[in-house]
Amino acid sequence: MRHLWSLLAGVAAAPLVWVLVALGQDGSTRTITTWAETSAFNTARLIEPAVYLGVAGILLGLLATLRFSPLGPTVAGLLLIAPYIGMFVSPLRVRSAVPGGWKVFGDPLPLRLPLDNGTLFFVGLLLVMAVFSVQRWRRWPRPAAAAASTRSLDDTEPDLLAGIGPDPDTKAPTLAYPPADLPSPRAADPPFTGTSPWSSPPSPPYRREGD
Repeated sequence: MRHLWSLLAGVAAAPLVWVLVALGQDGSTRTITTWAETSAFNTARLIEPAVYLGVAGILLGLLATLRFSPLGPTVAGLLLIAPYIGMFVSPLRVRSAVPGGWKVFGDPLPLRLPLDNGTLFFVGLLLVMAVFSVQRWRRWPRPAAAAASTRSLDDTEPDLLAGIGPDPDTKAPTLAYPPADLPSPRAADPPFTGTSPWSSPPSPPYRREGD
């Protein structure tokens, strides 16, 4: 489905970029040429063509750099390259097929200008390079699959100890006083005073010589 949406976006973006580039280049060229001829300038007149060129650049950037299907940029690039390639076969027929004399908001729309100066071929070739991006042809990994793979790599599994209950012989620690029926501790045994079988034998009684 993403290839279909990318294809539709490429088909719609190609003529729109052509129109915006034509308006921007024509307006910028006429404005700067007038400044050079009259030695006077008003930079506010350059805002409108700059907006046209800026919007065209944003569309081209989104179409060429976002990680969608490369089918859209490829189709848009081929549509922009095709008229310039046709100039090698039949230049006069191709140029006359491009409409001229159109106007947009009262401004002339010279669609032949980007074709004559090679802008269409340059921009179209940049878009066609998206077909060589291998990662853009692959499907994005789903979040569930990514979470499952991350969980499988985790060394600590909390469910391993889920079926083991507490030790019945071990009481939970508490700070309360011991119960009254608790037996008193046994008295300590008296110290051992007898002889040990491992002690040394008693010495014989001492007798004087001659006794």
